Amino acid sequence: MADPSSYRPGPGSIPDSPGVYRFRDEHRRVIYVGKAKSLRQRLASYFQDLANLHPRTRTMVTTAASVEWTVVSTEVEALQLEYSWIKEYDPRFNVKYRDDKSYPYLAVTMNEEFPRVQVMRGQKRKGVRYFGPYGHAWAIRDTVDLLLRVFPVRTCSAGVFKNAARTGRPCLLGYIDKCSAPCVGRVTPEEHRELADEFCDFMAGRTGTYIRRLEQRMTDAAEEMEYERAARLRDDIEALRKAMEKSAVVLADATDADLVAVAEDELEAAVQIFHVRGGRVRGQRGWVTDKVEEITTGALVEHALQQLYGEEKGDAVPKEVLVPALPDPVEPVQEWLTERRGANVSLRIPQRGDKKALMETVARNAQQALILHKTKRASDLTTRSRALEEIAQALDLESAPLRIECYDISHFQGDDVVASMVVFEDGLQRKSEYRRFQIKGFEGQDDVRSMHEVITRRFRRYLAEKERTGEWADGEDGLTDEDGRPRRFAYPPQLVVVDGGQPQVAAAKRALDELGIDDIAVCGLAKRLEEVWLPDDDDPVVLPRTSEGLYLLQRVRDEAHRFAITYQRAKRAKRFRAGPLDDVPGLGDARKQALIKHFGSVKRLRSATIDQICEIPGIGRKTAETIVAALAGATPAGPAVNTATGEIMEEDEHDGTPGTTPDTPGEPVTAGAPDERRGQER
Repeated sequence: MADPSSYRPGPGSIPDSPGVYRFRDEHRRVIYVGKAKSLRQRLASYFQDLANLHPRTRTMVTTAASVEWTVVSTEVEALQLEYSWIKEYDPRFNVKYRDDKSYPYLAVTMNEEFPRVQVMRGQKRKGVRYFGPYGHAWAIRDTVDLLLRVFPVRTCSAGVFKNAARTGRPCLLGYIDKCSAPCVGRVTPEEHRELADEFCDFMAGRTGTYIRRLEQRMTDAAEEMEYERAARLRDDIEALRKAMEKSAVVLADATDADLVAVAEDELEAAVQIFHVRGGRVRGQRGWVTDKVEEITTGALVEHALQQLYGEEKGDAVPKEVLVPALPDPVEPVQEWLTERRGANVSLRIPQRGDKKALMETVARNAQQALILHKTKRASDLTTRSRALEEIAQALDLESAPLRIECYDISHFQGDDVVASMVVFEDGLQRKSEYRRFQIKGFEGQDDVRSMHEVITRRFRRYLAEKERTGEWADGEDGLTDEDGRPRRFAYPPQLVVVDGGQPQVAAAKRALDELGIDDIAVCGLAKRLEEVWLPDDDDPVVLPRTSEGLYLLQRVRDEAHRFAITYQRAKRAKRFRAGPLDDVPGLGDARKQALIKHFGSVKRLRSATIDQICEIPGIGRKTAETIVAALAGATPAGPAVNTATGEIMEEDEHDGTPGTTPDTPGEPVTAGAPDERRGQER
């Protein structure tokens, strides 16, 4: 590990002008390429106290052994040179989209004497018209098959073409009129090129004019009583319309645009691109990348645009590029795109209308791509095993933590403070073991104190179960009840993860120490920098960005956060819907709904006798007496007002339980006590 001060450039040696810089390691390999409006300011930001740097940046500058730069005239030149160097050196610390040019394109080789229509992958070639990309090669072949009857362009390989020319016999497509057979001279090179031009015009979106022309020719043929030619033209029009139906109209006015959306978390980002030509989605592609460096959404967009258009020119760069966030600064990128196209390019964020709606669709695709990527990664047994081994090694555990419990605290401005406990066994979610807690020991917001309370309550229950059953007595494990069901809180984890840094980890460790538990490891995952904190350690454990162990810890933490905030929101919503029956001790939601359904409103229930209430199934006399006493002491709700008319509604229509109707059952919650139906402490 190198000390950045050992290769820091001397004072005043870095120019204050635009440029591109390269960090190299001790073997002279380029590990990072960046551009800057001011090289002096940007490079100075790398040579500061390491504690102030982002962990990924810190890793990069300590891996590097030297830095060099190249001065350019403008920021646009810097953008171009940065792209060229990233392509040339493939630096390990730069964002790299895992695209590998594998998406298939529909290509027309206009650089040949007899242009050929074919599926192409890989690097793009000069003189070849490309359409797409497509998700699957078969989608290209289906489209081409429909269009060949109208545009019978050559599709055969060079070998087949030469063999047909030598023998004087065309291939099968020539006999069934899906090829104009230029190999045997049925059409001249000029006529065949004209067919290829028409094919390209149609694929580029200029469809309406061509179909109208065919319709006119069909009408003329019918008027001249050339019915066979008219039928042929009718079938051609139908084939073209079928080809057009494969891509629905999404934007009006025959818009040409690319829409770029990004879905990201702390470690990875997914990019999705929809290519819209002539108002129709002509292609879609997507990438996933590791976030090697600290990077904003705008910077991710900039890297995506470099990858998209770095090798493109002319019409391949659309008039309009819609993005979720603009690069900073945006002017050089927009100028670079304009230069690539040879005409003005609009780079902007859609604000309203069809384009904003389509951008939301692209964003959903990006989110689904990221989820699918993570799901595939998590479902692999080998990957899970490696993740658990990496965690054990990083935290110095004796064995892999087969059961991991993670805890998170959630509240709304200090109110409705709750906690969650999620369980992963063998790297997979165990949702039946999830638990939820209400913080009961104090009022207000104190995440550290809340964490101490939750850990104490959970493991006090564990010790109680262990003591009550006599763990492993008489050869039995003592972890199941008489019916063979697992006892709640009976299984201890090998690792406790808390959402937070040093304070939360210290609180969790202190709670375990107070209970005399010393065989359960504790760590915390701080969300901002993805650092792993251990008790009594002043410095965090920084797992590599490619670590499957870090990825698993992140999934565990995120699931705990999701579970906690879902419960907190539900609890807050239930508090807002509270009515007078909520103050009746021991009356759950099921019986409250039965009472409202039977009497119709709280007003009628308030006027009912004890004997009438006892008629409700499940309501005993003692409970009925409690209900009557509680409602007698409750203040009736004021009359409701119809905000549309201003009139006062009858009290029967407004029963004093806002948000609760006989047809809207709520979820029973007993504060501070377990919900036996769900087996979750709240």
